[in-house]
Amino acid sequence: MKPIYFIVFVILAVVQIGTPLKMIFDKEDILISGTAYKFKTMPIDPTDPFRGKYIRLQFEMDSFATSDTTYVYGDKVRVYIENDDEGFAKVAGVSKESLDIGGDYVMAKVTNTYNNKIMFELPFDRFYMEETKAYDAEKAYRDMNRNNKKDDVYALVYIKDGASVLKDVIIEGIPIQEYVE
Repeated sequence: MKPIYFIVFVILAVVQIGTPLKMIFDKEDILISGTAYKFKTMPIDPTDPFRGKYIRLQFEMDSFATSDTTYVYGDKVRVYIENDDEGFAKVAGVSKESLDIGGDYVMAKVTNTYNNKIMFELPFDRFYMEETKAYDAEKAYRDMNRNNKKDDVYALVYIKDGASVLKDVIIEGIPIQEYVE
């Protein structure tokens, strides 16, 4: 084998191994040094034949009142987050550009504008589950949301520098995978 082929092979191998390791490191860094927020959820749960069982999360916090009429479908916006009096996440502001209001933010996509309100889609709307527990988790999640116990069901999300990681879905203070056991 010619030395140049070997060098190219080594470089490609390092890139192929290094890329997923960097992605894993970035997510772990958010979980370790990011800020945890609790997002109230509403029930929805599909199955994807290619990705498996997951809980599709819809959040109560999906809109923001504004008089700015320049937002259109598909715009990427910064949704600034803060905690309310009950410890759940709420919108502190929405902007296309960086604001000097401080605090954490996530990048979201505008899905609609109506009546001085913009609706957006948060980037952490799927929670994947082990196949054997998925049906029980779906049922428990749906039942808790329908029985007006919305404060007992939330998504625990870590946020740092605009990036986010959905760590768990919590039902009555217990992670959903433990709740269905």
